[in-house]
Amino acid sequence: MPVFLLQRFGQALVAIFGVMTLVFFIQRLTGDPTYLLVPETATQADIEAMRRSLGLDQPLLVQYANYLWDMLRMDFGRSYVQNIAVVEIIASRLPYTVQLASGALLVAFVIGLPLGLAMAIWRKHPLTNALMGFVLGAQSMPTFWSGILMIMIFGVWLGWLPPSGSGSFAHLIMPSIALGLLSMATYARIARSAVIDELSKDYVRSARARGVGTGRLVTRHLIRNSLIPVISISALEISQLLAGAVIVETVFAWPGLGQLTVQSVQSRDFVVVQGIVLLGAFVTISVNLLADILYSVVDPRIRKGSRA
Repeated sequence: MPVFLLQRFGQALVAIFGVMTLVFFIQRLTGDPTYLLVPETATQADIEAMRRSLGLDQPLLVQYANYLWDMLRMDFGRSYVQNIAVVEIIASRLPYTVQLASGALLVAFVIGLPLGLAMAIWRKHPLTNALMGFVLGAQSMPTFWSGILMIMIFGVWLGWLPPSGSGSFAHLIMPSIALGLLSMATYARIARSAVIDELSKDYVRSARARGVGTGRLVTRHLIRNSLIPVISISALEISQLLAGAVIVETVFAWPGLGQLTVQSVQSRDFVVVQGIVLLGAFVTISVNLLADILYSVVDPRIRKGSRA
């Protein structure tokens, strides 16, 4: 187990370093933010002074070395545009994104997993075809399109829910559904495939021959033995939710990190974008590391295989 964990931690550290490096250099390709921060009447001397104050007059490799040193000290700098510490800006927006991602994940779990289980157990039932059509429709519909449709139907035409903004539970419903639909469809398909695979195995046929009912078979055997693909896809889906939040928060004017990312990219506020991307990368890598650990708990063969 310690060797397995050390391997995964080493891979996680390499991934974080790679993300940090990519974020730094790719952002510099978008242009110099100095011209967006000075007034139109600024002289060349004013522009150079602004560039020096931001440290952008130094050679690129020197900027990169300073950037890595700041990251090691957990110093994410100050926003070029707002002149506020990046940590404070992210901390003010993070709770909104956590609420949205949690709501979307709840939608995906509560609907997707039982739906996949039902489609696997009663796969010959006529209703299963309709459920499969719903799953495929949810998977093929772009997030921005489902969000706009919900705003038109439930926000404008019916007036049941607020079309945008935040402040109450009602504001959270439509963004959570829009963000969670794709993950819901993914969970349903993966759960269905995993359960169908388990149903074809010898221990299931033996259990049925002994008179074990469907309910006990599901709760005692099928759910646990189908967990590995579900755990695997959970790590990926959390990453997908963080990426999809950029679109959903923009459509619904939800004041989270996704909306902040769009605003920061438009204004070339490098340090804020760096902080957001690094936070997302850290969460994604941590979730995948946790998934690896859970694999070894659910199926010890994975842990033993890492030593071979």
